[in-house]
Amino acid sequence: MAAVPARFPKLGRRLDQGADAGRTPAPQFMTELQGHSSHPPRLGLTRHLTVRKALLAAAALPLAGAAWIGITGLLARSELLAARQDLDGLRQSVALASAPGPASGAPRESDREQAMRSAAAHAARAHDLTTGPAWYAAAQLPFLGGPLQSMRGTAYAADRLADDILSPLTRVLPASTAGAPGTVNQALTALEGHAPELARAARTAAEVRADTRRLPRSTWLPAVDRAREQLSQQLARVAPVMSDAAVAARVLPPMLGMHGERRYFLAFQNIAEARGTGGVPGAFAVLQVDDGRLSFERFGNNTEMATTVAPVDLGAEFTARYNGSAPTRVWANSNISPHFPYAARIWAAAWREHTGERVDGVIAVDPSTLSRLLRVTGPARMADGTALTADNVVDLTERASYAIYSDVAERKAFFVETARAAAARLTDASDDPHLLPGLLGAVHDAQRDGHLKVWSARGAEQRLLESRPFSGVLPDTPGPFAGLVVNNAAGSKLDYYLDRSLVWAPDGCSDDHRSVTATVTLTNRAPTSGLPSYVTLRADSPAHRTRPGDNRLLVSYYASVGADLTGATLDGRPVLLASQVERGHPVYTVDLELPAQSSRTLVLHLREPHADRAPTVLRQPLVTPLKATVKQGPVCPA
Repeated sequence: MAAVPARFPKLGRRLDQGADAGRTPAPQFMTELQGHSSHPPRLGLTRHLTVRKALLAAAALPLAGAAWIGITGLLARSELLAARQDLDGLRQSVALASAPGPASGAPRESDREQAMRSAAAHAARAHDLTTGPAWYAAAQLPFLGGPLQSMRGTAYAADRLADDILSPLTRVLPASTAGAPGTVNQALTALEGHAPELARAARTAAEVRADTRRLPRSTWLPAVDRAREQLSQQLARVAPVMSDAAVAARVLPPMLGMHGERRYFLAFQNIAEARGTGGVPGAFAVLQVDDGRLSFERFGNNTEMATTVAPVDLGAEFTARYNGSAPTRVWANSNISPHFPYAARIWAAAWREHTGERVDGVIAVDPSTLSRLLRVTGPARMADGTALTADNVVDLTERASYAIYSDVAERKAFFVETARAAAARLTDASDDPHLLPGLLGAVHDAQRDGHLKVWSARGAEQRLLESRPFSGVLPDTPGPFAGLVVNNAAGSKLDYYLDRSLVWAPDGCSDDHRSVTATVTLTNRAPTSGLPSYVTLRADSPAHRTRPGDNRLLVSYYASVGADLTGATLDGRPVLLASQVERGHPVYTVDLELPAQSSRTLVLHLREPHADRAPTVLRQPLVTPLKATVKQGPVCPA
């Protein structure tokens, strides 16, 4: 019988005792005969006893193995639960450190490190408990081994998550402690020093996430399936964060002036009038950054840039798609494409043409970004005493201001004053080390949702930025993709009331493609009366009759590279869509009248290349977020 590990000595003694109890003693006369004779009976009896021992050992070994796996499995589950509790505490600790308000209630850095060490220790023990020959052999069994394979993989992934991925991130987190001048500089220096470590952690996160995806998704043990799914969801959140952190550690210090002064064109987008990157460009500022400290050189509005022509060539494909909208000559259309580097290059070139000054990059924000930042910094105060808060800035700039200021010049001046007040509050807050974690958290949330985008004029930095969502890049690589982009074609400010939904559903596979149905629903919640005339403006001068609140949109669907449209309907009736290409993506566009208090539904039927994963969804940032639903369907091997 195989030895039972010393960790369970009682189990070993019981198994040995059970085996001894099962032996039948030989009769006394046989014992005597065996003692005085050299005849074969002794050899036969010995062989018989040896066979019996072997059979008993063979019978006991699977039972012992099953007992070992059962006991170690329960212990591993307990360790994984303890690790999860530690990680939950760590997440709450980081959230508290990033929350607005005084730092007195924030957890100490040592508390975070202790929670991280505890989580790593529990995860390592869970991994150790699920390794070894017994677990490996049992995990290979058809059907029965599914939960064991999943549990082994889950424990291994949890071990790497805690030790190789989250530990480096925890070490980089800025401590929420009182600091002296230079604290921001020190934080950026520390971040830059951890860049190699964060890069390794990001690669590990991608590897572990891929390994977890390959584990059995559905076994006969639901508890194991739930544990795998929970870990998979956690990795889906952690992996992008680690990639963001790795890129930030390389580009943020130089872009924030650690190695010399930088200047940026900062555009404030008005998301009440939709454009490809978010909203029409309104107010702007020139931001100077030196050694981590912010200052604003000047502010202006779109009127100043209205007649400036940007001398920039964005390629034949861009010209073919957007020439009719003249984005390099008409400031209001400069960001009609959802590919932010196009808009950034136009704005940078236009600013140089207008002033003769070069900028090192372009940043785009909107009132939603300001709301997140003001949530950390506290209210800003405008010149007339109006408080600009996290709760009122979106409504004040995107709706209420049009009722307050009927004069266009006064309203544009109000937008500039809003930008100036928010910038002043941000400048003061950036010097406060207590607010640094919260500001970083607000910036991360804003870029995650597309409300903050960054472009660098320096090629090496831009290549790094383009790998992350905050670059606003429309990817040109193959793979499943679904993008809904609307551009306001009426000249109104009615997109404050726009709701959008996108349902992506794969229908089936064939030899060389899979069928996909994309359903787009647009709802105009604008009231039919009571809105200022500037909000309901129809600058397109339609030939047909309209009512106040009726809107017009150019609706574009960006499909996967290599996709074909097989048919489309609008409100249940066949419709012809204009077909173009942008960065390899087929783009299907319809000019849509959207009356007030109504909804319209566009359905596209597509043939797309085989894929074994869900699509990347482009989320255009407007006042109301896109409601996107990705349905499960048959997996078509790529």
